[in-house]
Parts: sequence; structure tokens; C-alpha cells
Amino acid sequence: MASKQQMEKMMERQNYRNLWHTDLMHAISADCPYCCFATFCAPCASYMLRKRALYNDMSRYVCCGGYMPCSGHCGESHCPAFCLGTEVCLCFSNSVASTRFMLQDEFSIQTTKCDNCIIGFMFCLQQVACIFSCIAMILGSEEIQEASQILSCLSDLVYCSVCACMQTQHKVELDKRDGKFGPQPTMVVPPTQQMSRVDEPVPYGYPPSSHVQDYPAPGYPPPQAYPPQAYPPQGYPPQAYPPQGYPPQAYPSQPSPPQTYPPLANPPLPAQPQADR
Repeated sequence: MASKQQMEKMMERQNYRNLWHTDLMHAISADCPYCCFATFCAPCASYMLRKRALYNDMSRYVCCGGYMPCSGHCGESHCPAFCLGTEVCLCFSNSVASTRFMLQDEFSIQTTKCDNCIIGFMFCLQQVACIFSCIAMILGSEEIQEASQILSCLSDLVYCSVCACMQTQHKVELDKRDGKFGPQPTMVVPPTQQMSRVDEPVPYGYPPSSHVQDYPAPGYPPPQAYPPQAYPPQGYPPQAYPPQGYPPQAYPSQPSPPQTYPPLANPPLPAQPQADR
């Protein structure tokens, strides 16, 4: 039953849309001193980060964040601080992963593809080093044994560096949650909207009257002032309008059309004189 719930939780994490404040590639530049501290004192960093993730309330502590079969059966309710110290010392990788899962579930944070590649490379390198160690132990070859030791050292170096960057990533995210990067924007409920009435001079929600264009009052234009008393203005039209001599006398006049305009299509023929009988 527990494994089924864990699988469902992992499927839900794939739908998260938020991102870490800093990814693993830039964790060192985000907080270099803490990254060095997490490298040389990793269990202490894991202990403090888990406590901060629980809002310093150790009554909420569960071994490995409730993601392991032993969670809830280690006496966490009686001595949570001792159980957490034991977890970070004996199950360090699980303690880091549990803190990571807790932050992801709280803030709906997804793991980017770059972070997945780094974590996957760390796991693959550890598996390859383990396989070479087994082969060197079976065959007894000094060359294979030296190669396995080199791979083991390389995998340990990658493991320590990735865990340090991961814990730095968690610390930066907790700093963001606790407001150490400045006040977080608060979610304010928008004011209740009201419908404007017809008789209101200024609709509800509009700027004050100093920013509103003054419209004419009802009854515009006033009857006593329209049209103006001096309208039309004196001297209009001018007295000498139209000017004398317009149109000019020598302007050719148009001939008037004939009385039978338009002319008939077949005009009558002139009468012929009749001869005397």
C-alpha cells in the first residue's frame, strides 16, 4: 500500500510547474560559503535544513520524511532530535532526498531536465564503480582493481559535490520561503465590484472628478444664451457684396434655346404655293 502511494506521489510531481530558485549548475554561485560548508560538514547541513523545512517544529518530524518503510516506527515522537541526528549520519543520502521531496511537495517544484541529468549521472557512475569493484574482486586483476579504485574515487567526488549543491539549492529555496530575499508579494483579495447607476455623476470605480472630462449639464444649450445676442456679427455680409461689375459686362451670354427645344426629329416641310386655276 505504501509503495502504491509513493508511486502516485511521484506521478503527481511530474505535473508540478514551479522551478527551484536556483538549479544545481548555479548553486555554487548562488551561495558559495554554504556550499563549502555543505561539502565538508554534510550531515550538519542536512540536519539544519530538515529542521528548517519543518518550520523548527520537531513534533512534525518523521524518519526519512515518511518515504521509507521504517518511517514512523523509530520512536520519532519520543526523541525526534536524536532520530534526526541518526538519520543524517547513517542514512545521509535518504535524508537529503527526503528534504528535497518535502520542499517539492510544499511548493509544487519540478526537477528540471538538467538537474535530472546530473543526478542520473551520479547514480550511473556509482553503479559502474560498484560493477568494476566486483569484477576486480572476482578476477583478482591489479589493473582492473586500480581502474575500480579510480572510478570509486571519481564517483565519491561527484556524489559529495552533487549533494553539496543539492543542499545549497534547498537552503536558497528556504531562504526564499522565509523572506530573506525581500518581502514576498501578498495575495490580496480584490475589492467587491459594484454596478454604476444611471443617476450617478461619476461611475463607480472611475477616477475622481478632477480627472474626468466635464460634460455639459442637462438642458444644454441654455435658452437665454443661444444663439448669442451679437449673432450674426455686425457687418456680415459686407455691404458691397457682391462686388460691383460682377459678372463682367463683356462676359459672353449663352443663346437661349429655341422654343421647340429639343428640335423635332422630322421637322414639317414648308408649304408650297398653290397654282391658280
